[in-house]
Amino acid sequence: MAAHCSRIHIRFHPEADELNRLIVDAYRHMGEQDMQRRSHHFAGRYENLYIERERIPAIGRVMEQAEDDARAILQRHGPLRSGFWFNDMGPGQSTSEHDHDEDDELLSGVYYVQVPEKSGDLIFPDTRIRTVVSPQAGMFVFFDPAVRHSVSINHSAQRRLSIGMNFGPAPE
Repeated sequence: MAAHCSRIHIRFHPEADELNRLIVDAYRHMGEQDMQRRSHHFAGRYENLYIERERIPAIGRVMEQAEDDARAILQRHGPLRSGFWFNDMGPGQSTSEHDHDEDDELLSGVYYVQVPEKSGDLIFPDTRIRTVVSPQAGMFVFFDPAVRHSVSINHSAQRRLSIGMNFGPAPE
C-alpha cells in the first residue's frame, strides 16, 4: 500500500464507493464552462481544475471528512479554511515536482476518486528517504505543504481523478 514517513498521514473515507461513483458521474457531465478556473498548465494540460463545491454535492461530504481529519492531524479544534481542485490525469501524463507552501497553509492533501491500476504513484523525494504512496480509490493522503512531491506517469489506458486540497486558518 504505502511506505510511511512521519510527515505523511493516510486515511480512508468510509463511504468512498458511493461518493466516488457520484463524483465521477457528475464530473463526466461537466464541460469547460463549468470550470471556475484552471491553473498550472504543463505538457498540454491544466493540472488544477477548480469547480465550485456546490456543483458536485458529494464533494461536500468528502471535504467534511477531510476537514475532520485535518483538524485531528493538526490537533486543532476550531474551524479551518479549506480549498480543493481536481487533478484529471490521462494516460501518459504525470505531475511535476512541486509543493503547496504558497500562503498560510497548515496542511495539504489529496483524495483519490478514480484510480486505475498503474495510473501513477504519489512520490515524496525527501533528501534522506524517498517515499512512494500507491493510491487507492477512497484514500486521503495528508502532508506538510512545504513537502515537495510529484506523481509518476499514468501507465494505464484510463484517466485518474483525484482532488487536491489545502487547509489553513479560518478567517477571523
